[in-house]
Amino acid sequence: MPFILTFLAGFSTTRGYAQLTDGMTGLLHMVNAEIQKDATFMIGGNMLHKNNLPSKSQWGTYNSYNYYINITLFDRIEVSYICTLVQGKPNGFWPEQTWGKFTNQDRHFAGKVQIVKEGEWWKYMPAIAVGVSDPTTGGGNDYIDFKNDGGGNAFFHRYFAAVTKHFDTKYGELGLHATYLKNKRTDYALNGLGWGVNFRPNIHKNLNLIVEHDTKTLNVGAIYSLWADHFNFLFELQDGKYVSCGFVYKVNLKGGNRWKSGIFSY
Repeated sequence: MPFILTFLAGFSTTRGYAQLTDGMTGLLHMVNAEIQKDATFMIGGNMLHKNNLPSKSQWGTYNSYNYYINITLFDRIEVSYICTLVQGKPNGFWPEQTWGKFTNQDRHFAGKVQIVKEGEWWKYMPAIAVGVSDPTTGGGNDYIDFKNDGGGNAFFHRYFAAVTKHFDTKYGELGLHATYLKNKRTDYALNGLGWGVNFRPNIHKNLNLIVEHDTKTLNVGAIYSLWADHFNFLFELQDGKYVSCGFVYKVNLKGGNRWKSGIFSY
């Protein structure tokens, strides 16, 4: 019995940050102004419904997966490298033996700069951040072309500016988020304001309930945190019906990580 109580004590009760399905800190499918603690390293992956992916010509007939690494630097900058699996198909480019198989991957970077932290300068100040996803495009080993408009390889390209503010209520913590997203894609055009709401109930702060509109669809889901926010599990219903899910592991490279149970520390 004492061991069981010690084990259960390892579940996080502190605020953790939600994980975007694109490998950046955010809500579900929409980025926000939150950022991880300085020197936080993350590694994770997602199962993505085909409707959660930006290009119908690339992923329109099958669900896919991604994996990523992410690091926060100088307490202000977050950088992520994301790989999304691609199947071969009969279009004259892919050899027949690759058809219907995951034989390639789309790779892209994403970055965010938090200009203002929540509560900085003024107790009511929201967090403010700007960033970009998939800023370059090209083929082979050449990724220096910044012409991301049209329908080229920069499938996940977008610029964004976001604000986030949290409020403590009688029943839990409420987060309000607004993000302006912009690109010039023809296959997944973005030019509008997205919004999101998240709620962590006081009765179970490991649970983060999320509703968002990413300028395209209304999405609902949840993130569950374990072991002092080291492990996070994501579940999303895009447009209320298309299932995506994911997992991420976090560790702080400056040290001070500790399982709250006291069983493990490093």
